Amino acid sequence: MSVALVRNPGEGTHYRYYDSVQEQVVSTNETQGVVSVARLTMRRADAPPLHVHSREDESWVVLSGRVRFWIGSSSLDTCEVHDAGPGTYIFGPRSVPHTLQPITTTAEVLVINNPGAIEGYFRSVGLADARNDAEHVDSLAEYGVALLDDPPQA
Repeated sequence: MSVALVRNPGEGTHYRYYDSVQEQVVSTNETQGVVSVARLTMRRADAPPLHVHSREDESWVVLSGRVRFWIGSSSLDTCEVHDAGPGTYIFGPRSVPHTLQPITTTAEVLVINNPGAIEGYFRSVGLADARNDAEHVDSLAEYGVALLDDPPQA
């Protein structure tokens, strides 16, 4: 990438992911695979299962609301738990299990993946009535992601 990129909220590409809409703030195509950034407005039911990435590091910036993060173990019961409010930055290196869930009714979060290939998975899921990651285990494995435990209770 030889030029800077400035993108204001709402200016990214929007796409369906289960029963929500995500904004692709920065695409892996725009950064030659270096990074992918998505803006999510999450509800409690949008929490992913506890999972681990083998190919990318993941970071989050909480923009609004409060979010609980489970990090570092193969089950929710044994993970470290951290609550994060607006302005908090969280780094999840590859190979470290994690999940997140809003504590508030909704929360807005930037999700940053380095490198950005996992973006292909998120875009491939498309519209569904509710989140069901277990239906996509094979596709997740193609992106180096393994599910370890159920999502937190909604």
